[in-house]
Amino acid sequence: MTAPVSISLDVNGERVDALVLPRLNLADFLREQLQLTGTHVGCEHGVCGACTVRVNGEIVRSCLMLAVQTHGAAVQTIEGLSDSGEVADLQAAFRDRNALQCGFCTPGMLMAAQDLLKQEARPDRDRIREHLSGNYCRCTGYQAIIDAVETTARARGGRRV
Repeated sequence: MTAPVSISLDVNGERVDALVLPRLNLADFLREQLQLTGTHVGCEHGVCGACTVRVNGEIVRSCLMLAVQTHGAAVQTIEGLSDSGEVADLQAAFRDRNALQCGFCTPGMLMAAQDLLKQEARPDRDRIREHLSGNYCRCTGYQAIIDAVETTARARGGRRV
């Protein structure tokens, strides 16, 4: 059996020191060891987007990244973005536009949408659709989600957050 490896990282602004098995993926580490269950595990192949998190400012599929790869990194989960208020307006738009439905895809959608709004202050609907295309939703048909992101961009007045 492989011995656990010591890692240190920043998760949602707090230092975390942990022992992890080398084969443990980041999604399972966040959910099982840190109890950050907003990071959902869907396909475990990196195609559904439910496990989307930020590592060093870039969105990644946490089911495809090993926890040991985050040693020395800064990781942000949906809990961190929500607690900081960074996505409060986006969350409200999702609620107001009925873009939540079952909620399973919502954390990953919010992470991806906020990533887009950080890159582009006023994306058009095609760009929103393109950016979110790697996140699956089986409930809303995407239109409500696209409406929510467009509404947030408009409300932010074109400023990047």
